[in-house]
Amino acid sequence: MKKGRYLFTSESVSAGHPDKICDQVSDAVLDAIFEKDPYARVAVECLTKTGFVIVAGEVRTETYVDIQNVVRKTLLDIGYDKPEYGFDGNTCGVLVSISEQSKDIALGVDESEQKELGAGDQGLMFGYATNETPEFMPLPILLAHKLLMRLELLRKQKMLGYLRPDAKSQVTVEYEDGKPLRVDTVVISTQHSEEAKLQQIREDMINFVIKPVCGNWLDERTKFYVNPTGKFVTGGPVADAGVTGRKIIVDTYGGHGSHGGGAFSGKDPTKVDRSASYAARYIAKNIVAAGLADKCEVQLAYAIGVAEPVSILVHCFGTNKIPEDTISELVKKHFPIKPGDIISKLNLRRPIYRKTAVFGHFGRNDPDFTWEKTDKADILKREAFQTGQTGSAQNISQTNVFTQKPTNGFSGEDIPLDEY
Repeated sequence: MKKGRYLFTSESVSAGHPDKICDQVSDAVLDAIFEKDPYARVAVECLTKTGFVIVAGEVRTETYVDIQNVVRKTLLDIGYDKPEYGFDGNTCGVLVSISEQSKDIALGVDESEQKELGAGDQGLMFGYATNETPEFMPLPILLAHKLLMRLELLRKQKMLGYLRPDAKSQVTVEYEDGKPLRVDTVVISTQHSEEAKLQQIREDMINFVIKPVCGNWLDERTKFYVNPTGKFVTGGPVADAGVTGRKIIVDTYGGHGSHGGGAFSGKDPTKVDRSASYAARYIAKNIVAAGLADKCEVQLAYAIGVAEPVSILVHCFGTNKIPEDTISELVKKHFPIKPGDIISKLNLRRPIYRKTAVFGHFGRNDPDFTWEKTDKADILKREAFQTGQTGSAQNISQTNVFTQKPTNGFSGEDIPLDEY
C-alpha cells in the first residue's frame, strides 16, 4: 500500500460521449440477439462520426435481428434525437458489415460430450476491489460515475434545459496511506445549447451536481473546473469519432489496479475478456467483503479453446490478513474460473449488457450485475478462521470498515439505472 499523501485521479464519460455511443450500440446488438438466441456467438464493434454509424463484426446465430433498427433506437434513447445536435438517430446513416464467426475459433470454443467449453480467446483479465467505499470501488471512479449519473438524470428530466448528451467528469482524491481523505479537484465538461452562459452552467454544475454527489468529501480547498475551455456546444460524433472499447479504464476501476487490455462491449460471455473480468471482480470483491484484505486484485489468464486458466494470481498489496497462498486456495475451491462455470454461475446468457456499457461495469447496485454479489464472503471468512492462520476473528472483522464520508444522501441508488 502506498504510504504518505498523494493525489489520484479518475474520469468517466456520459452516455452521449462518442466512444460510449459505440459501446452501447455494440451491447444493444448483443442484447437483441441474446433475447432470441442466448447461445449465439457475438463479437460486434462500432464506429461513429458525423452523420453515420458503422457496425462490423462476427456473429453466429439461429435468429435474425434488424441491426439498423437497434442502432437507431439506441441513439434515440441516448438523446441524439434532434437535427440541431448535428447527429440524429432518425436520419443518420447506418452501415452493417457482419460475417459468421470463424470455424477455426468455434472449433476450440464449442462444448461437446468430449470437451468443456473453451475460452473464446487467449488473454489476461483483472478484477479489483477495495474497502474504501461501500461499493468496494475506488472513490475517484465511483464519484466520477455518480457525477454523470446525476447529470444524466437532470438532462433526461429536463431540469436543466440547456444540457446535451455529451459530457465528461474527472475527480482527483487526496489519499493518505492508501485511504481517501478529501476531494481535491472536480472537473465537469458538459455539452450545452448555444444560448447557455458559462457562469450559469458553472453554478448549476456545482450546486446541482457536484455538491449533492461529493458532499462532505469537499472542503474549502477543493477546486472546481466546469467547461474549462469556456464553450462546449459542438459535441458527440460531430466533434470526435467514437469507437467501441476505447474507454476500458472508465469501464473498470479508473486506473486503480491493472488492466489486461481487453474491452467488454459487444462480446458474448464465451469471450473471457468479458466473462473472466466479471469473475475476477466477483472473486476480489468477496475477498475484501470477507475482510481477508483491504484491497485485492485477481488475475486470470487463458489460452484459446482451453477451459482451465493457465494462471490465477491473488495480490492484496500487503493488506491481506492471512497468507495470499491461502486466499488463492480458497479461490480455487469456491469460485468459478472455467468459462462454462463462470457463465453458469453468473447467469451471463441474458440480454443485460446495454446498461453495463455506461457508468462502469462494476460497483453497481443492480441485481443483473451478478458479479457484484458478496454471497461467498461468509464461507471465505469461516474457512479462513479454520486455517488457524488468521490471528483472531477480531483481526478480520475490523478490516471491513468503510472510510467513506457522508454524501448528503445521494448515491447511485437514487438513479434509475435500468433506463440505460
